Amino acid sequence: MAESGAVDGDFPPSPSPPPPQPSPASRCPWQWERLRLAAGPWARSLGLVAALGLLYCLRGPLRLRDNLAAVTVFLSTLTPKFYVALTGTSSLISGLIFIFEWWYFRKYGTSFIEQVSVSHLRPLIGGTENTISPQTTFSATNGENEMNRQSLSECKVWRNPLNLFRGAEYSRYTWVTGKEPLTYYDMNLSAQDHQTFFTCETDSLRPSDSVMQKAWRERNPQARIKAAYQALEINNDCAMAYVLLAEEEAITIVDAEKYFKQALRAGETIYRKSQHCSTQSPQHEAQLRRDTNVLVYVKRRLAMCARKLGRIKEAVKMMRDLMKEFPLLSVLNIHENLLEALLELQAYADVQAVLAKYDDISLPKSAAICYTAALLKARAVSDRFSPETASRRGLSTAEISAVEAIHRAVEFNPHVPKYLLEMKSLILPPEHILKRGDSEAVAYAFFHLQHWKRIEGALNLLHCTWEGTFRMIPYPLEKGHLFYPYPSCTETADRELLPTFHDVSVYPQKELPFFIHFTAGLCSFTAMLALLTHQFPELMVIFTKAFFGTLLSPLSFMMEKIERLMPAGLWHQLSQI
Repeated sequence: MAESGAVDGDFPPSPSPPPPQPSPASRCPWQWERLRLAAGPWARSLGLVAALGLLYCLRGPLRLRDNLAAVTVFLSTLTPKFYVALTGTSSLISGLIFIFEWWYFRKYGTSFIEQVSVSHLRPLIGGTENTISPQTTFSATNGENEMNRQSLSECKVWRNPLNLFRGAEYSRYTWVTGKEPLTYYDMNLSAQDHQTFFTCETDSLRPSDSVMQKAWRERNPQARIKAAYQALEINNDCAMAYVLLAEEEAITIVDAEKYFKQALRAGETIYRKSQHCSTQSPQHEAQLRRDTNVLVYVKRRLAMCARKLGRIKEAVKMMRDLMKEFPLLSVLNIHENLLEALLELQAYADVQAVLAKYDDISLPKSAAICYTAALLKARAVSDRFSPETASRRGLSTAEISAVEAIHRAVEFNPHVPKYLLEMKSLILPPEHILKRGDSEAVAYAFFHLQHWKRIEGALNLLHCTWEGTFRMIPYPLEKGHLFYPYPSCTETADRELLPTFHDVSVYPQKELPFFIHFTAGLCSFTAMLALLTHQFPELMVIFTKAFFGTLLSPLSFMMEKIERLMPAGLWHQLSQI
């Protein structure tokens, strides 16, 4: 709604009327409702006690003792064949219920008995289900609805925008723990990336580039480093050789930054030369693309070095300049580096501006975009959010917006909350990630957990609301809700990207409802009783009598105590009165 006021200064704005005060009559229903809810458990308890007392008083007219004795005599006259038939029939019925429950769970993702009891029986006994999930207000835009219909034919692996340095970070982890944080599959993908971005058809014309073309294909790290030094001996301005040394030989971020600065000087010189010759032939155009890739890569890694060394404002400026200079390279996801650096500066207005540009329907989503948007929405309400208060008064508009953003983020990548809530241990992120997979969740939480902890109450709000997403997503997952259906190939790709010592998170992985376990146990138990009764009839009859005698002994003991305390003719005296 637009703000209204005096446009020309002639007419002052009229004061708004005071809000209407609720009348006493309108407050009474709420007071009665609160009183009814508070007195509900006590009323049910008193009603149960009164019913038991009335049943005890009517034991004489109803001849309960005689009927119980008759039932005992009747059961004692039954043959073992009756018990075999009884237990066999019970086993058959419970088995049919178990099969139906299992089929219903596989089709709809929930227990039929549990759904019926919650939907129909719980309201009859006065139960209410408190939930803070605004399912009725959780809707998608038209553009996202169109995106929901898309399906992925395969799981595409992306380069991790925040991947660490092999020499300064991954190798140091191996030295300390003795574990390899990178898989062969992940490193092989990186080698393919280097060959794609850092080589071209004209490398054979320059000896140093020809050496580096072979270096990217080497599997042994020492062989790659040796080839880089050979390229520098041929040409001291070989930018790609400095890139390789910065990534794999430098053991600190400071050393890596020095190598990248040398690579930047060499790369800018080669890039300017390629610009002048790019129109001469297709080969020169391919060389310009290669030199552009090298320059962008070097500038990005220099910005990441500045971020890791604490020069965050400098890193933000370098990232912004890089995005302005090469706007067509948005596929490299440099904005995710910028988002993380701005969150470290706590420049939330700038973060929102970046999200407004890249959280678009036509652009691919990522965990960084979805969860950062949720974090900003949660920041507005998390410091004063309380689940108890929200269940009593309902959610405010800002809280509904925050919960919706969290549900949207969790639906995109359901693995992230367990890492943010520290329910699973973190590891070093891989060099490649699978969007919506566990690898992306590890990479996001590794860099953004500190930003969630910095905002008071944000993790508490996430803890209270994230599981509500799974009740809203249709099951089976071929439908999806706000995004296209969750890919079924993520587990296989994540196991290739993540190290073997990591427990890969798998989704969807729903636990079986209680009633499926219950009916399966009941079916097995009654079938076992039927078999034992058929094989050992006399022994099972003795066991049954002993079991029921032991089960009814506390009831008999209580009846005797009550009869001693109360006169036997109490009902007769009450009828006389």
